[in-house]
Amino acid sequence: MDQHVAVFLVVAIIVITIAWVIISWYNFRLKKRIIESGPINEEAMGFLKNLSPTSNTESLKWGCIIFAGGLGLVLLQYIPYAEYSALPYGLEAMFIAAGFLTYYYLVNRKPKQ
Repeated sequence: MDQHVAVFLVVAIIVITIAWVIISWYNFRLKKRIIESGPINEEAMGFLKNLSPTSNTESLKWGCIIFAGGLGLVLLQYIPYAEYSALPYGLEAMFIAAGFLTYYYLVNRKPKQ
């Protein structure tokens, strides 16, 4: 991998992580202020639920995607390919897509409550 691409990826990941932490922190503060302001009606409860869009299956989704992506990277260590081949990108994309499909299957198989 080119050194410039690696630096760009690291910087992008750091910026995205910092943004996620800041958004989560401000959502927490907003929720805390709403709850401490007094009695909460149904409209405020709906707002609080919509404020954090994470569901019960969010961790399952990211677990499936990261596991499948890691499995693809491990497999790439054992497959020989040319230096400028598109094989690693295609194979990794296929494994990540398989992770998404696995998540979709698991969520739709789960009985609705």
